Amino acid sequence: MTPILSVQNVSAGYGDVVIVRDISMSIDEGKIVAVVGPNGSGKSTLLKSLLGFARLFKGQVIYQGRNVTGMAPNLLINMGIGYVPQVNNVFPNLTIAENLDMGAYQVKGREKIRTILADTYGMFPELGKRKSALAGNLSGGERQMIAIARAMMPQPRVLFLDEPLASLSPKPASIILSKLNLIKESGTAIVMVEQNVRKALSVADWGYVLVDGSCVMQGSAGSLLDEDESKRRYLGLESRQI
Repeated sequence: MTPILSVQNVSAGYGDVVIVRDISMSIDEGKIVAVVGPNGSGKSTLLKSLLGFARLFKGQVIYQGRNVTGMAPNLLINMGIGYVPQVNNVFPNLTIAENLDMGAYQVKGREKIRTILADTYGMFPELGKRKSALAGNLSGGERQMIAIARAMMPQPRVLFLDEPLASLSPKPASIILSKLNLIKESGTAIVMVEQNVRKALSVADWGYVLVDGSCVMQGSAGSLLDEDESKRRYLGLESRQI
């Protein structure tokens, strides 16, 4: 199977500072890939470099067989790549419905927008019940749902998530993970950067472990959570957490 997204020997950072080095990844359609590792290992920088928000010093990004290296973020979004940043990912002074409308700005045709909106509310019924609520008045978990739902409005083929579980308590985090499984089942591939290693790998199909800007390990999500001592050391997990 040809991957929908291929990252080939990417080195990236900010200014003249290289933060991640020679990273390669392969993302298949309808799969969840988790990028995990210790704090400060370069996970978010890698994600941002693929989307044009960080400097890419070398390497290639291939999307659906096309070289999109260095392409502007808005063009990538128009091509079917969605993105949910860690912070400032909702419009707090807009309602849920208005936030989702903002996500559909490049979708052509009101009827198509209505169809997509119905599908989105079907995936996120919690949002459908509170369409008129201001995003800024909602809980962290609800705001994260809005951010993900809005990113799904253009029906992306690949969805990038930067720390989707950050600052969430266990219950809303579990709800977000259940939504990611639904998105996967719809055929959209997900690349998620996440500090919560155990939860990220619980839904992922494949994982990449970054340490000090380099990929030190990759494998199926299950294999990365086994009892091997070296893997626990790289992942920063104690045995009781696995």
